[in-house]
Amino acid sequence: MERDVNNEDKISVLFFIIPTLLVIIGLVFFPSSLPDETEMLLLILLFGSLIFLGMGFLIKKERIAGKLKIVGWILFAFYWSTKTNSLYFDVDGDIVNAFLCVAGIYVLFYIAYHEWLSLRKNKQIKCLNWAAGAAAIAGLIYFGVEKTPLASWLIDVVAVQSGWLLNVFIGNVEVYQASIYHEGIFIVNIIFACTAIQSMVLFVGLILPLKNVNVKRKFYGLTMTVVPIYFLNLIRNASVAFLVKDNPDFFFMAHNVIGKGGSLIALVVLLLIVIKVLPELFDEIIHLIDLYKRDGPIERFFKKCFGRKKKA
Repeated sequence: MERDVNNEDKISVLFFIIPTLLVIIGLVFFPSSLPDETEMLLLILLFGSLIFLGMGFLIKKERIAGKLKIVGWILFAFYWSTKTNSLYFDVDGDIVNAFLCVAGIYVLFYIAYHEWLSLRKNKQIKCLNWAAGAAAIAGLIYFGVEKTPLASWLIDVVAVQSGWLLNVFIGNVEVYQASIYHEGIFIVNIIFACTAIQSMVLFVGLILPLKNVNVKRKFYGLTMTVVPIYFLNLIRNASVAFLVKDNPDFFFMAHNVIGKGGSLIALVVLLLIVIKVLPELFDEIIHLIDLYKRDGPIERFFKKCFGRKKKA
């Protein structure tokens, strides 16, 4: 029994040491600009991790599926560990994105740990399979667009439509090569992040892998999230352009605070609306949040370290 406890303690420590090492390696050895060969290897790693997660989601044999998902989550975490610098430096020092990237590495390892725990206890948790399906579907769609000519096409479409919306209100707006101009003066440039595809594929990933939900209700869920997100994003782009039209120095406040803050509020509202139609989605999210309640070595380790001591 004592040997089992010691082994569990070692495993719980590993699930913190390994992601910490990955974060350090990513910060030290993977700058924001990487050679094309390195980027290609990372792309193979990325799509490989998503394929492993997708196979784990689809395969019915639980032990094989669990092992595939563990590999998928760990490879996915390794990929993100190489992107901390680029998420910070390539987006004008966006500390929020960099922080979320680092935190996400630990979250991905924590999910991999629970897949391992499920195999060890021979007790499968439904929300873990849903999470793997959500990551695989959302990731394959998002990166499948970002890494192909579809990205340029989508950027151009969103730029033209955002410019058209701004032109309705102030006039004299032109769009050239994804840049919006007012009276011949440059205002903003539309990039891939401005297309809101991240938010749209997030809901696609959350909804499609839901089990025991018919196609009709999934279609309703997608319609009431993806469509509003697309049009709200056009309003956001046009609003940011309007706010910085006469004051370029206001861009950070307009884009990173007002724009992103408004987008976050809209996503929360849409999530609250869609769970009325798809309460199964709410159940999966709550079960995923409640993973810490499982009686595993990491949970016992934290209870031992931070649990309340009983009074004598």
